[in-house]
Amino acid sequence: MSKDFAPPKYAQVMSTIQERIEAGQYAAGDMLPSETQLVREFGVGRTTVVRALQTLAMQGWIEREHGRGSFVKGRPESAADRIRPGLAVTEQAESGDTVTDVARVPAPRHIARLLGVEDKTPVISRRRVAKQGGRLSAVETLWFPLEIALGTDIDKPEPLPRGVRHHLQAVKHLRFDHVTERLTARNPTKEEAELLASPKPVLGVLATVHDAAGTVLLVMSVALPGDLHELQDVYPVN
Repeated sequence: MSKDFAPPKYAQVMSTIQERIEAGQYAAGDMLPSETQLVREFGVGRTTVVRALQTLAMQGWIEREHGRGSFVKGRPESAADRIRPGLAVTEQAESGDTVTDVARVPAPRHIARLLGVEDKTPVISRRRVAKQGGRLSAVETLWFPLEIALGTDIDKPEPLPRGVRHHLQAVKHLRFDHVTERLTARNPTKEEAELLASPKPVLGVLATVHDAAGTVLLVMSVALPGDLHELQDVYPVN
């Protein structure tokens, strides 16, 4: 495969681990190699390995136990192989250089509409960047209603070591029930273009995260440079 069309590094790590599970090299119940071992084997950064493991866990291939490691569950019965960008963003742990801006701001009109509040209602905006191979590979902006963010670390600039989903569940006992996301090809906003150092078109993900009652807990907008990302889906034909 041409390097110009090679899948992202985290997807390559995922694919290899999936192949090993299906081949029986990693059997159900086995502990996967540690993050440090996988970093050395694949020659990638820890963030890449963590993202691959988080996505495999979301898809049901493995189970991650805090403080212990990752354990094989096997191929998911539903073959849920599609990567879900919105959920991946909420699972992602942050590092010191990923959070670029945290502020209380008036909700933009389209964000206010999705949150179900009046235009310019104060919300907490949390902007982050992701890197791949030393290059900025995504700009992620998350908007939270004040009643969700206040009393948590969401409105603070310090990184969240276990991601937004785990933090809100631990601090406010909020559980994510479903995510609605829309993918479009668009031009980056002025702020996104500055962070990505490129005015080229991006794949844009606009997602809302809901609890079981349907209440919107947060809205996120993700800008993925089109020359770094591709979408891949695997599904059965009945």
